[in-house]
Amino acid sequence: MSATCSHCERPLVRVAVPSEIREFAPESAAVAGYCPRCLRTYPLEDDEESETEAALDAGSAEVPSAIPTGEGGVALVLAVGLLDSLATNRPAIQSLVEYAERAGADVFLTLDRLAADETVEPYVDLARRRRQLESILE
Repeated sequence: MSATCSHCERPLVRVAVPSEIREFAPESAAVAGYCPRCLRTYPLEDDEESETEAALDAGSAEVPSAIPTGEGGVALVLAVGLLDSLATNRPAIQSLVEYAERAGADVFLTLDRLAADETVEPYVDLARRRRQLESILE
């Protein structure tokens, strides 16, 4: 997999996926990438780069400020990557949201901030998905 988004052609932000949620990463990859523009997620090769040791590649200027650092941010990014089909991905999304919240991330606040961020053009309607997500998680 290339280290750029196939839709936006932006460099991907690399994230190390914690083993507890790896089954929900694209292709169950240990390292995933997400596009800072459209928020699509991709599997990446696990190489020897030291950035893969960090939960988020926080050194990247492209990282949207709304995305929390640490494992909660990784879980949240993976959940956003699955929002294109809430019905199909519901169990995975629920698990990722719960993991993100346990790790200290405020999922709904982050979705609101991402929806309002003018530098982000999500591939899904985050405001609409947020409302749907709230209803399925109640």
